[in-house]
Amino acid sequence: MPLVAGIDSSTQSCKVVVRDADSGERVRAGSAPHPDGTEVDPQAWWDAMEEAVAEAGELDDVVALSVAGQQHGMVCLDDQGTVIRPALLWNDTRSAQAADDLIEELGGGEQGRKAWADAVGSVPVASFTVTKLRWLAEHEPENASRVAAVCLPHDWLTWRLAGCAGLDALVTDRSDASGTGYWAPATGEYRADLLQRALGRAVAVPRVVGPAEAVGHTSAGAVLGPGAGDNAAAALGLGAEPGAVIVSVGTSGVACAVANSSSADASGAVAGFADATGRHLLLVATLNAARVLDAAARLLGVDREELSRLALETEPGAGGLVLVPYLEGERTPNRPDATGALHGLRLATATPGHLARASVEGMLCGLADGIDAIRSQGAAVERLILIGGGARSEAVRRIAPAVLGSAVTVPRAGEYVADGAARQAAWVVSGAVAAPDWPLVGAEMIDATPIPAVRKRYAGVRDLTAHRPA
Repeated sequence: MPLVAGIDSSTQSCKVVVRDADSGERVRAGSAPHPDGTEVDPQAWWDAMEEAVAEAGELDDVVALSVAGQQHGMVCLDDQGTVIRPALLWNDTRSAQAADDLIEELGGGEQGRKAWADAVGSVPVASFTVTKLRWLAEHEPENASRVAAVCLPHDWLTWRLAGCAGLDALVTDRSDASGTGYWAPATGEYRADLLQRALGRAVAVPRVVGPAEAVGHTSAGAVLGPGAGDNAAAALGLGAEPGAVIVSVGTSGVACAVANSSSADASGAVAGFADATGRHLLLVATLNAARVLDAAARLLGVDREELSRLALETEPGAGGLVLVPYLEGERTPNRPDATGALHGLRLATATPGHLARASVEGMLCGLADGIDAIRSQGAAVERLILIGGGARSEAVRRIAPAVLGSAVTVPRAGEYVADGAARQAAWVVSGAVAAPDWPLVGAEMIDATPIPAVRKRYAGVRDLTAHRPA
């Protein structure tokens, strides 16, 4: 029974799972928290990974492992491989102006957005690495001058696991490279001109390897897989095929679909990434998802379970109370300086239940907008798979079909990003053409009558708050 491991270095924590390479059966697991904040010293990821590995019973008996990680994070290294400054994470919005400037430099407006979408499949927003590099060049020129190489969180962890053999040993995979803003999924090549435009000069970047290519060995002799971005790893862990849309309610909200061809959405709503199998991943991300529920629960002085109960006891539509949940700005739509808005408050709706229901519906409406955007890019939307910590809420699971307009499949709660990394590791050592077929067990199908009025009312409030006076 050969064992493989998958590591998920996410925004909030590191998770490690060990699985049977042949059957996919889970053997053991561990986890450890990451620090809060939108910038983090990468050493904290390494320390958390070691703690999670120890909790999982160490990895001396695994034949292979892969690391999946949060996308976009900017890890800058000097010529000795030393981290120059804390990594700016995907949810750090300080580079919003840099994103606007980069679009303006390629023509501005629709022309600039189209130029970027045609070049790399996506339009820059504050999340992307390319905008963070521009911010660094403008605001920390001394640090920028020291940069010899730039990589992403999973790249850096894989590099350290392989022994830090030099900057030319940095590797990444297609899925994570496609979130930088300077690698093109359609051509499989870096756009050195766009990287240079952002930072002001050329620097080293990781070599992009194939989806099942071995990239080295750990000190214990385990084969290292290429790893992946978190959303691509989750899709691999779920065995998603074209036609399935994964809706993830985590720190961020994500709707993504595996597709056979790349996309270039000039509106910027859909990011045209690569997946972890050699295909493509059309993705819409929001900054506000499960933490919207936490914020509502905090306002009401209840826990998530009680918030769920209150929401389910309140009528659909929350009596006209609408929450636009841009509590930390927003990435989709691109409104980094936006704030949340509560609309329709009357004496009748000034109750805990109405606020609870509005928070769940508002969060889901944002994800429903994302699914519509994916559909507009020609992706088939035949099945919705609901995952993430927020999907553990009974209210989210029961209300989702009514808001999203379709039945949802809810797999048994699991660590699908780490599972995808483990599945990739099994693929690497198998030498097979495709990833192993691990069954998805314990899934529940939930259906409900769609309620279009909820989304219509939400859209009206969302558009009403789009342009606020300064």
